[in-house]
Amino acid sequence: MSYFLLITTRTNKFDSNDIQGHYDHLEKLKKEELLEMYGPFGDATGGAYLIKAASIDEATKIGNLDPLIQNGSSTLTIKEWLLR
Repeated sequence: MSYFLLITTRTNKFDSNDIQGHYDHLEKLKKEELLEMYGPFGDATGGAYLIKAASIDEATKIGNLDPLIQNGSSTLTIKEWLLR
C-alpha cells in the first residue's frame, strides 16, 4: 500500500450541504482503515486527507466518491506521498 494526499479545493459552486456527506465519506474510509488523517485548511479554501491505497487509480476512485467532488463543491488533486 502507498500513501496518497487528496487535496480538496472549494469551487465557486461550493455548497455547505455537501460537508456532512464528505465527513460520512471520511468516516467510511476510517472504518476501512484507509484514512490516516484529515482536516480543513485554516483559510477555508478546502482541506486534505491522507489515505492508503494500492495505486493512484484506486486513490482516484476513492477521491471521486467524495460528495464534495461529485457535486462540484470542490476540485480534487491527488499526490502520491512518499512518507519517511
